[in-house]
Amino acid sequence: MKPQETNHLRHFRTLSGMHQELNLPGPAHPLISLLDYREVEITRQMLSTGFMMDFYHITYNDSSGCRMKYGQTTYDFNEAGMCFTAPGQPLAGIQSAGTPSGFTLLIHPDFFRGYPLERKIRNYGFFSYLIHEALYLSEREKNIMTNIAGIINDELKTSIDDLSHDVLISQLELLLTYSQRFYKRQFITRKIINTDLLSRMELLLDEYFNSEKAVIEGIPTVKYLSDQLKVSPRYLGDMLRSVTGLNTQQHIHLKLIEKAKEKLSATHLTVSEIAYELGFEHPQSFSKFFRSKTNSSPLEFKQTFN
Repeated sequence: MKPQETNHLRHFRTLSGMHQELNLPGPAHPLISLLDYREVEITRQMLSTGFMMDFYHITYNDSSGCRMKYGQTTYDFNEAGMCFTAPGQPLAGIQSAGTPSGFTLLIHPDFFRGYPLERKIRNYGFFSYLIHEALYLSEREKNIMTNIAGIINDELKTSIDDLSHDVLISQLELLLTYSQRFYKRQFITRKIINTDLLSRMELLLDEYFNSEKAVIEGIPTVKYLSDQLKVSPRYLGDMLRSVTGLNTQQHIHLKLIEKAKEKLSATHLTVSEIAYELGFEHPQSFSKFFRSKTNSSPLEFKQTFN
């Protein structure tokens, strides 16, 4: 089956169709496939043009000179790393300057059907991260991931029995759980980078509320901040929770309360005028929000300074 063209992207709907298009041996299982680069030849041209898949994609790359594009972003892998994409996410291309080293794991959502992982997999935020937010692995972590991939590969080569599916699901859950653990470690070990991202976000919020943007565009959104910081919304939220214990929306609310208190205590503006300057469409919404965060109304708070 040839892939369909979707807005000039090759659209792979089945694993067998993707294997056929890339001149690879047919998958051992119709819903899950592991491409070990030591066993299959991945050429530079195979995925050099844009494509999209109807399945989950996990790539472990252990070779320098590999370049991946996601949307308009190109990223060079200069150290061992993993990236994850969910079904329907477009990839603009994968190119390698040398012989690729690592593996690619492809799983159709139907493979999880009837298992708790069918719901749980949506909670793994890294499937929504951008390519430049890849997971980087230490030597010990690389060994763990490649060992799990080896077990999955061996299981796929084994004759299918009534426990095959359960074994594969358990190994996938293990790989995803380790990925989540290693991302949390990465948020900590790359604290300087994350602290800089947090500082830039705080500056963005200050500039937003000190200008006319709130009046014109309303309360800033998570998407606005992630777009300005050039990170994915899920990565920003996960990073902030790791560093501060609060998600992006909570940081926006903290800044809103901070600015509201400044205006209520140091200006002669009315509550309605302050609500308007902070981006609220209705003063009642501002009053309800302020009370929920401070246990007092804006007017009560303002009166304590008169």
